[in-house]
Amino acid sequence: MESINKTRISEFLLLGFSEEPEIQPLIFGLFLSMYLITVFGNLLIILAVSSDPHLHTPMYFFLSNLSFVDICFTSTTIPKMLWNIQAQNKAITYEGCIIQMYFFILFVCLDDFLLTVMAYDRFVAICHPLHYTVIMHSQLCGLLMLVSWVMSALNSLIQSLMVLQLSFCTDLEIPHFFCEINQMVQLACSDTFFNDMFFYFAAGMFGFLTLTGILYSYSKIVSSIRGISSAQGKYKAFSTCASHLSMVCLFYCTSLGVYLSSAATQSSHSSATASVMYTVVTPMLNPFIYSLRNKDIKKALERIIEMAATKGPTVLGLK
Repeated sequence: MESINKTRISEFLLLGFSEEPEIQPLIFGLFLSMYLITVFGNLLIILAVSSDPHLHTPMYFFLSNLSFVDICFTSTTIPKMLWNIQAQNKAITYEGCIIQMYFFILFVCLDDFLLTVMAYDRFVAICHPLHYTVIMHSQLCGLLMLVSWVMSALNSLIQSLMVLQLSFCTDLEIPHFFCEINQMVQLACSDTFFNDMFFYFAAGMFGFLTLTGILYSYSKIVSSIRGISSAQGKYKAFSTCASHLSMVCLFYCTSLGVYLSSAATQSSHSSATASVMYTVVTPMLNPFIYSLRNKDIKKALERIIEMAATKGPTVLGLK
């Protein structure tokens, strides 16, 4: 295939889900609805945690950060896709594609790290309740967040810089709705051995470390819960981590499902459709999982709604 010098590349084409014009309005409406639900749902979680002093604890500190990351995660891909559908233009600039890829990898890694940190928080709360406030102090919470951001940013930066070194072919069509790194590397005409090696190394290392941390935490949690004599005590202990466990299962099952389905079908369009599960559906469902299963969040949201109804939006905005 004829190659193009990477400095002359001006844009890629995001093919999306379908090229049939009659279903584009349906796709636009569906993804706009999911995006708005995701943004408003996660903003409500952040507002509930920040406005209620009872929720100023490590658990809800990490939850509000997860909600912020989920908003950024979906905002990295969906607005550009909606704009392209509305403008009937599939183009994305070369620089825009690299930036989108950088932030997508960043927020995926942050999601992964935050779920692991939240599992550790639940482990300390259930297995060492008397020392919880001593162990999970504000400095440690801040350090855990800092390490998560630094590790995610470094991984994303390295992979983005490696893609920048590639030369691309004349076929610059990405069969996806965003600049997914594997799809971009497959378009390259230059040698992609080191890109592939680092991608699988980073995915394996981060995936193994985070999943091992989560499994270890929950193995200790289950062991501790089994040692509780009363059924009520067991239920109360389990209920404190049920929402987080649901989020972990949703994130890892959908992510694993994407890569298994893409490997089985070898179809880029099937991979794009499957990736909707963890790029859009999972961030959208997280607020529902926590608001429906968590009494503290439900009470905080009820107070916000009551305040809005009785005092009006102006007073709410001042808070």
